[in-house]
Amino acid sequence: MQNLFKIGFIVLVMAFSSSLIYSQDKIPVTKSRTTQKTKQTTKNETFYVDVRTPAEFAQGSVKGAINIPLDQIENQLAKFKGKKNIVVFCRSGNRSSQAKVILEQNGFTNIKNGGSWEDVNAKLKK
Repeated sequence: MQNLFKIGFIVLVMAFSSSLIYSQDKIPVTKSRTTQKTKQTTKNETFYVDVRTPAEFAQGSVKGAINIPLDQIENQLAKFKGKKNIVVFCRSGNRSSQAKVILEQNGFTNIKNGGSWEDVNAKLKK
């Protein structure tokens, strides 16, 4: 009889413990999803433009970025119209600095020089 009581008590403790663990697991997932939605919303509102050459772009870039090489920026101005936030970047920040100037000279005011593509990636992962 005592063994039956001990087994019943152990089962009860295990059931209670697993329900605590389950409810604790649910909280971070919910917060994580909310945080993830916020990051996605911010990312979706930003137009990421890699101004390196197509060969450099093919070696790696920011997820979701498009490639408009620096020497093509003026020919591709229509792609920038209506974008809420524009981040230009390259290998070191030099070409993206030039791209920012070109865009500003053409009336765009919502441009940020993100520096290198690795810098932009690092900021997006935070």
